[in-house]
Amino acid sequence: MKHFFYGLLIAFLTQGCAAQSKAQLIDSSQETVIKEHFDYYLYYPKGYDTLAEKRFPLLLFLHGGGESGDSLVAVKRNGPPKLIARGKEFPFLILAPQNPHKKKWWNTVAVKQLLDTIVANNHVDPDRIYLTGLSRGGGAAWEMAVQYPTTFAAMAVVCGMTPLPYAAWIDKKMPIWVFHGEEDESIPISESETMVERLLSMGYNVRFTRYPGVAHDSWIPAYNTEELYEWFMAQARK
Repeated sequence: MKHFFYGLLIAFLTQGCAAQSKAQLIDSSQETVIKEHFDYYLYYPKGYDTLAEKRFPLLLFLHGGGESGDSLVAVKRNGPPKLIARGKEFPFLILAPQNPHKKKWWNTVAVKQLLDTIVANNHVDPDRIYLTGLSRGGGAAWEMAVQYPTTFAAMAVVCGMTPLPYAAWIDKKMPIWVFHGEEDESIPISESETMVERLLSMGYNVRFTRYPGVAHDSWIPAYNTEELYEWFMAQARK
């Protein structure tokens, strides 16, 4: 009896190995969960606490690669957070998260979840959510405009890489302002040129500001452009 059992076991194992040696195509599924930890700055404009019934616009700012990591203060190096640190006041909330990964792209799905949470828990006008980013954050801004075309009322991108093949996925009603330095060697101005040309050819509302003699740090003149913030405030989803 024992020999018979061993014989069946060997036969089973042999058949299993034989089956595994053949090519197979199987159906399966798995639910995955991705978690992200964001430190962030959240700026509240003057009058926010006293105007309980008012809904304020919100600007989502995505920094560049140099500000990534685990030191939140680095986010104040450039863009609106830097201007706030120097005393500038804005008429809208500003959400400025930090990408915790020094050498990874922004997790834009997680950024959207953070944005949704901030909007839900503050006096934010959902029709006046604005988006901006520089360098790696500029690329992430383009990506978010593609992935979430009904979220933003306006977008300003500074020297960011562009998802040219998916340009048509961006909401055609959303105004866009692009800034880029002509001497940028990190992300060449051709990235913005080709994207702007594609969008204009499809009838999009796009402004393009070029900076002659300026390299990758075109975010300095771009975010010091007072008209940019007036332009944001004039936009709303209809």
